Amino acid sequence: MTLSAERADELAAALYQARLTGVAIPPLTEADPDLTMTDGYLVQQGVVRRYLSDGDRIVGYKLGLTSKPMQQMLGVDSPDFAPVMASHVHQDGAAMAASDYIAPKLEAEIALVLGAGLSGPDCTALDVLRATEGVVAALELVDSRVADWRIKLPDTVADMASSGAIVISGRSVPIDEVDLRLLGMVFTRDGEVIATGAGAAALGNPAAAVAWLVRTLHPHGDSLPAGSIVMTGALHAAVPVVAGQTYRAEFDRLGPVTARIV
Repeated sequence: MTLSAERADELAAALYQARLTGVAIPPLTEADPDLTMTDGYLVQQGVVRRYLSDGDRIVGYKLGLTSKPMQQMLGVDSPDFAPVMASHVHQDGAAMAASDYIAPKLEAEIALVLGAGLSGPDCTALDVLRATEGVVAALELVDSRVADWRIKLPDTVADMASSGAIVISGRSVPIDEVDLRLLGMVFTRDGEVIATGAGAAALGNPAAAVAWLVRTLHPHGDSLPAGSIVMTGALHAAVPVVAGQTYRAEFDRLGPVTARIV
């Protein structure tokens, strides 16, 4: 289906209100079962406009569904994406209140910080490597404003790819000192190993994932400016979190990044 501008804005308002109040809403695809991925991005734009109207700003992008198991789970064959807002960025060791979210989960990811802008329909992984200033260990707190995570692809796209917050390490490693595909990661909860992963989980190479994003943004007249933070996708299945736990992702070469849930 193709949503009218009025209906898309109505759905965006409902999602943004759910973000503000912490009260989940039913899946958008229940009321609009023919909702498409394109419709989802139209709604997402309405959510982003509300953040911008409130004085927030875009500092980068996040990629989701970059692993084959996650794509298979939702029956899709491509990732999704959403802007990262400045208000959602936290520094290493951040304490985040579980009560600020509805059904939070954590993922360990590799983040790229761009030293040069990227744009165009022909962007390649090599272009991404040349433009990358640094590689950073990161955590993403994902959350869903859709009740009980009962999401289909258009639901999560509309809900800013189920974004919640990101935590960024203070250590940035030059791109020429790492092989993104081979960066290993161990994820722990209060010292107990709960997941492992490697960079290749993100579309085979995090740089390839970012190149996909650039090519996908191009038809919409968008690009990645210098200084952008790009979250390249989870390296493992998302882990539900509760208050009182400390999560730490330790990356080969990049070092650790930690978040406390309070």
